[in-house]
This record gives sequence, C-alpha cells and structure tokens, in this order.
Amino acid sequence: MRNPDSFIRRVRGRLHELTAAERRLADFVLEFPGELASYAASELAPLAGVSNATVTRFVQRLGYASYEEARRQVREEKESGSPLFQSATDSRRGGESLLALHLRQSQVNLSETFARLSERHVAAIVKALVAAPQVLIFGSRSSHAYAIYLRWQIIQALPRVTAIPGAGESLGEHLAGLGARDCVIVFGVRRQTRQMATVLEGAARAGAKILFISDQTSPDSALATWSIQCHCAGPGRLDNHVSVMALCDLIATMVLEAAGPQARKRLAAIEQAHGELDEL
Repeated sequence: MRNPDSFIRRVRGRLHELTAAERRLADFVLEFPGELASYAASELAPLAGVSNATVTRFVQRLGYASYEEARRQVREEKESGSPLFQSATDSRRGGESLLALHLRQSQVNLSETFARLSERHVAAIVKALVAAPQVLIFGSRSSHAYAIYLRWQIIQALPRVTAIPGAGESLGEHLAGLGARDCVIVFGVRRQTRQMATVLEGAARAGAKILFISDQTSPDSALATWSIQCHCAGPGRLDNHVSVMALCDLIATMVLEAAGPQARKRLAAIEQAHGELDEL
C-alpha cells in the first residue's frame, strides 16, 4: 500500500541515523515535503535552520545523487495530487480563514490516514486484542491522553485493559507479567520519552503482539507487529491530532463488535452497576 521508495518513506526509514542538524531538516520536510519542489537547496536551508552542507548530506543519506534528484521526485509526487506535498505557501493562499484552514487540514489528515489503512490488518489487530488475556496501552506526554482514552473505550468490552504506567507505578510491574498472547498498544506520536523504547523492548522480549501508532514525522519501530502512521500536520505551530482520535474510535468500535455476546453481557453488567451505585 505504500511505496518504499517514496520521498516520505525514505526520510522516515532513516530518522534514527540522522545527526541533530539533519533531524531538524527531516522534521521540516516531513511537515512540509512540498517545499523541496518549491525551493532550491540554498533557499531551503535557512527555512529549516540548517546549513547548505547539511542539505547536501541529508539528500545523499536518503540515497539521492543530488538535491535536484530529490527535488524532481518530490515534484512528481506533488503532481500526483497528494495533499502531503502541498507547500506551506499554497496552504494559506486565497485569504482562507483560520477556521476554514483548520477544518481543511483536519479533513486532509483523516483522509490521508484512513486511505493507508488496510481493513485486513485492522481486523487482525482487533482479533488479537479481543483474544488477549491482557492489553497494555502506553503513551507519554500528549500520547498519554490517547492511551487513557482508548483504554476507557475498549474496557467496555474487554475487562483486562490497563494504561501504563499508572500513578506511582513502574513499567516493570506490568512488563514482568507479559506473555505471547498479550497485546501492547504503544502511542509513539512525537515527542516521546525514553520510556517508550523500554516498553517496546520489554513487549518484544515477552513475545507479545505490538501495535505501534505514530505520526508521519516519527520513526517506525522494527519491533512492532503492526504499525500505523497517523497524519498530524497542523496549519499552525501545533500538530493536529484528529486522525489519532478517529483511529482510537475505529479500533474501539471494531473491538466492541468483535467481542460479541460477552461484550454485550459486560456492557449490561456495567449499566446495572451504574444504576445500583447511582453513579450517573
């Protein structure tokens, strides 16, 4: 479904190899890949806050013979109509209001994310979650909110779902009990703490199945069983995470359906408990 030789895939596949200056350039071009088609190397460098030499080393590291070769590929991909390759200048053309710009960017992020999902792969993820003795969900910084939200949604159907680590807890208390049938969902949307690598490595050692959810500017994880990249480009300085929340809703909805009668019994018991405890 994804071209391994596309400009975006080349950049993402080498993020872990880059120097600090090259990573700044990578972050910039992943946010606005169409800029390569619009600017010469000497114009792109100051926009990204790097030197001309860094731009040259960067494109060579990606496997291009020259900046012009990389620029030519980006131009071709831009002409294919992908919104990813729209330049920052183009996105603000025509006096579009901030409200309209945010709406359009949200729509683009949703479209780009869901267009790259495989229904077969998502179904396999859901099947594994429903069958797992336990599901652990990790996310730090802003991703912590997604972990809490997804856990809150699917615990309606699956009783053993935990967002880790809880207050006052360590990761070891959860990773120690992992088995091969368990599932671990890791949110890797930028920027993450070093704990993320610990969770991925611990889950992999245990043989657990790993769903890694990241964004288009973050590196892939070779340890993951499944990887999903959400498009989170924002029209301003902040990322737009509409697609991450939509993915959470998709997974939760499919889990509720796939869990079948047991999920309905659990939902009924939860509702009965709400009434008996006068909680709502």
